[in-house]
Amino acid sequence: MERFFLYDDVEDTKTRFVGFTGESQRYDLAIVQSSRFFGKVLVMDIQYNRSAIIGSDDVEEPGYLEHVFNRSEAEATELRDYLRELLS
Repeated sequence: MERFFLYDDVEDTKTRFVGFTGESQRYDLAIVQSSRFFGKVLVMDIQYNRSAIIGSDDVEEPGYLEHVFNRSEAEATELRDYLRELLS
């Protein structure tokens, strides 16, 4: 079988590892900045093994963080507060 590559790029990125506690949960995140994401960042939730490419518009979308990170409304609110600071 021959592979058909859509892309195979190597790029220097900036990765930030953040751990913090909220009222209801601990959060362990890896945040990757790259020119590939058009101003957005790749946020990886290490505990829940979920990731999403997120920009400031996504943070404000109702129910978005709850869905992509499989978090409760209270947990997503804590995550949203942090990501607002990060992306501003």
